[in-house]
Amino acid sequence: MPAAVKALAAGLGFDDCRIAAAGPAPHAEVFRQWLDDGCHGSMAWLERTPERRCDPTVVLPGCRSVIALAINYYPGSSPFPAGHPGGFRIAKYAWNDDYHDLLDGKLRAFDAALRERGGLQRCYTDTGPVLERDFATAAGLGWNGKSTVQIHRRLGTWFFLAEVLTTLELPPDPALSNHCGGCTRCLAACPTAAITAPHRVDARRCISYLTIEHQGAIPEEFRAAIGDRLYGCDECLEVCPWNRFAQLSRELAFHARPGIFGMELRDLLALDDVAFRSLFARSPIKRLKRPRFLRNVCVVLGNTGTAADLPALRDTAADSDPLIAEHAAWAIGRISNPSVGGREKNGLPK
Repeated sequence: MPAAVKALAAGLGFDDCRIAAAGPAPHAEVFRQWLDDGCHGSMAWLERTPERRCDPTVVLPGCRSVIALAINYYPGSSPFPAGHPGGFRIAKYAWNDDYHDLLDGKLRAFDAALRERGGLQRCYTDTGPVLERDFATAAGLGWNGKSTVQIHRRLGTWFFLAEVLTTLELPPDPALSNHCGGCTRCLAACPTAAITAPHRVDARRCISYLTIEHQGAIPEEFRAAIGDRLYGCDECLEVCPWNRFAQLSRELAFHARPGIFGMELRDLLALDDVAFRSLFARSPIKRLKRPRFLRNVCVVLGNTGTAADLPALRDTAADSDPLIAEHAAWAIGRISNPSVGGREKNGLPK
């Protein structure tokens, strides 16, 4: 049965498949303390029914095994076409289609095949109450790095995790030991010192949280550190030495979408709601919606923009949405007064 399960995973396009025994998550108490300390910020869903998140047998009565799956999403080093000036960064996982759409189809096929073998399943790709990295580590599908990102010996950090909770009793794979050693590159690289200790991230300081999950105004204390990061942050992933083994993903849906990366940053300010939804259709960025996306555009322009960006920003400062208008005004002030807020005269962050 384990060999058949792993062959099924490979046939569906997963790059690795390992099995862990179901039971309480090894870091359940650490997770609960993290919640108690408020490190999850405004992500209130993490607080709901923590007992379900910490034990898959509560989610799926009769659960015997957790199948941990990995799929490589590495899309390359640069998303921009030749001759493009660049000027902004988007986390690699969001360069094209929403990974949930791709993985959900694969997981439905996985579930159907296991049902034929007598199993009942719950399938997730960060969409349900399961501490996925705990079970990936227990299954030997890499280890949890000091940045809390899962690391795979062959895929590095550039992969998505998915889990299949099943009532089938499958022999577990051996766990893999931690191979970070004394390396602390991820801690040193974090622009906002969000990795407050090895294996502990304060989401309230994290650029991925601030530019994606955070609903309101980005605190001014973090705006300069965001730099040119428009959506998410890959800094702790980029510096991991295990990425020297990374290979391009076989899934074209993860490769850069030309329509997005053919635009210049200031042009994104002109997007109305219809144009925003059209440009980011099927992209994970679509869930930000226009106000938070333009909020992010304004922050990046405030850090990297020049006088040439001021006309577009002045138009944006008149936007009826106060979130957009406030960040546009901040960006105008940063560009107009480069000595204020730590900007150099050339318009680049120090």
